[in-house]
Amino acid sequence: MIPVLWLCGPPGAGKTAVGWEVYSSLLASGTPAAYVDIDQLGICYPEPADDPGRHRMKARNLAAVVANHRAGGAGCVVVSGVVDTVAGPAVDELPHAAVTVCRLRADGGELAARLLGRDGPAADVADSLREAADLDAGGVGGVCVDTTGRTVPEVAALVRERTGGWPGPVRPGRGPVELPTVDAPLPVVWLCGPTGVGTSTVGFQVYLRMLASGRIAAYVDLGQLGFGGPGPAAHRVKAANAAALVRTFRAAGAQAVVMVGPVDDATTVRLYAGALRDAAMAVYRLHAGRDELARRILRRGEGRGSWPQPGDPLRGRPAAELLGVVDRAARHAEALDRAGTGHRVDTDGLAPDEVTDLIVRRLRWLS
Repeated sequence: MIPVLWLCGPPGAGKTAVGWEVYSSLLASGTPAAYVDIDQLGICYPEPADDPGRHRMKARNLAAVVANHRAGGAGCVVVSGVVDTVAGPAVDELPHAAVTVCRLRADGGELAARLLGRDGPAADVADSLREAADLDAGGVGGVCVDTTGRTVPEVAALVRERTGGWPGPVRPGRGPVELPTVDAPLPVVWLCGPTGVGTSTVGFQVYLRMLASGRIAAYVDLGQLGFGGPGPAAHRVKAANAAALVRTFRAAGAQAVVMVGPVDDATTVRLYAGALRDAAMAVYRLHAGRDELARRILRRGEGRGSWPQPGDPLRGRPAAELLGVVDRAARHAEALDRAGTGHRVDTDGLAPDEVTDLIVRRLRWLS
C-alpha cells in the first residue's frame, strides 16, 4: 500500500505550507512523492444533503488521485486540508493506502494573528477559532504537532519525526495510468492559455456565474492535480485525475464543470478530450500580448496574484527570472495561436469580470 500523510487542522494552522515543505523536501532527497490539497477535490456546490462539508466526496476523489499518482511513479503522497471536526479524515475511503493522520494546531492568539494577516473578516476568524477548539477537544488525528512560534521547516521536521520518520523506505509506483471516462453527457468548460494569462481567476468567476444561475456546478484546477514531479506521465496523471473528479461530481448531481489549466499543444487537448470523451467539452483559450503577460507575471512574483497558490513557482522570484517566464509565456501564446487551439478570447486591457462576461456570452446555455 502507498504511504499517505494526511495533515489536518483549523485554518491558519499551516496545513498547506507544511504539506508543501514536506513534499518539497522529499523531492529534494530523491524520494518520488506527490502532493494533494484535498480542498481542491471538492469544489462542487450546492453540496449534497447527505455529505455536509463534502468530506466523503473529497475522500473518494482523493482515493482516485492517490492511485493515479501511484501509477504515475509516486512512492508516497502528502495530503493537506480541512476535515470533519468530529469524525476526522474519512480514511475508510482509501482502502489501498497506509494513511497517517497528523493534526496541526496553534494557540488561539497566534491563529487569530495569522488569519487576520490574510485579510480575513473577523467573522471568519471567530469561526476558525471555534473549529480549532472543536478539533482540540475531539483529539482528531493520531499525532498532533503544535505550530505555535515555530517556522514552517521546523514544523515539517517535527511532523516527520513524530510520525516515525514518515514515509520510511518507499518503492516508486509504475504505470500505465488508466484514464477513466465520464459516463454521462456533462458540459465541461475548459479555460486554458499561457502562464499568467488569468485562467484561474476568470475560470472561478465563470464557475460562480454557474452557481448564480441556479445550477449545481463544480470547479477543477488541473494545476492542482499534478504535483508529482516532472515527467512524461504528468499530463496523463492530470487527465486521469480530472476524469475521476468529474465522474464523482456528476454522481453528486453536478450539471456543469469549469476546468482550468495549461495546454501544451493539440496532443494535450486530445488527451484530455479522450479522458472526458463523454462530456460536452468547450475549450476557451485566453490570449494576451507580451506586455500584458509581463504585467500579470510580475504581479504574481510580488505575491499579488488572485490567490495564494500552493508552491507558486513565480512568487518571490527575481525580476530577471520572471522576465524569462514572460518570454516563454509569450512564445507559448504565439504557438497556441498558430495552432488555433480552442476558441480565442482576447484579454488585453480587460478586467477579469469583463473577460468572464465575454465567455458567458459565448456559453449561450448559461447567459
